[in-house]
Amino acid sequence: MNDRVPSLRILVAAAGMALAALSSPAQAFADDDARKAILDLRQQIQQMRQISENSRMQLADQIQSLQQQVTELRNQLEQAMHQAVPRAPANGSQSDTGGATAADPQEQSTYDGAIDRFRNGQYKEAAEALTAFLALYPNSQLAPTAQFYLGSSRYATKDYKGAIDQLQTMVKNAPDNARAADALLVIAGSQIELNNRAGAKATLQRIVKDYPSTPAADTAKNRLQLLQ
Repeated sequence: MNDRVPSLRILVAAAGMALAALSSPAQAFADDDARKAILDLRQQIQQMRQISENSRMQLADQIQSLQQQVTELRNQLEQAMHQAVPRAPANGSQSDTGGATAADPQEQSTYDGAIDRFRNGQYKEAAEALTAFLALYPNSQLAPTAQFYLGSSRYATKDYKGAIDQLQTMVKNAPDNARAADALLVIAGSQIELNNRAGAKATLQRIVKDYPSTPAADTAKNRLQLLQ
């Protein structure tokens, strides 16, 4: 769009010169030729203005389309996150952690308390509680799942870079964890929020490739279609 502005200015200047020529004692052109040149210049100026207006409208449409895509992807991600929350507080978080439980009752209680905060939408408090849990029990069998919910909590509080860092560590350390594919979904969502569409596509493609039989893979396929 910037390269059109100088052209428009040049056309306006040329029109001014042609008008001046009509009143100059030493006319460079015959009157008819000068008038024709002015009319041609006016037409070109009008065309340039129309092109500029069309470009602005196209850009506005593209921005609106991208905003709609981001909103839809965000809604899908939040839905996936809530579906991943433990559903059975009566028996702890056993089903969510693939059967893993802590041998130490205090360790289990600390983990369950943090997950309760996440379940209740207290994401800031959940992030603090999960950070404390991982500091106290870095080698816990529950650590990978705690890392997943810590990353998800950071996403929910709009700390997208923190979410990516936490969840990438989780997937690297526990690629076979039940929440690894969901962690990648949250990473992709965070990348979209940071306007890293290329990174999001690569992450979604990784889910489809590495975790093809998971619900996350179906979600990833749908999101890839939206990002085309």
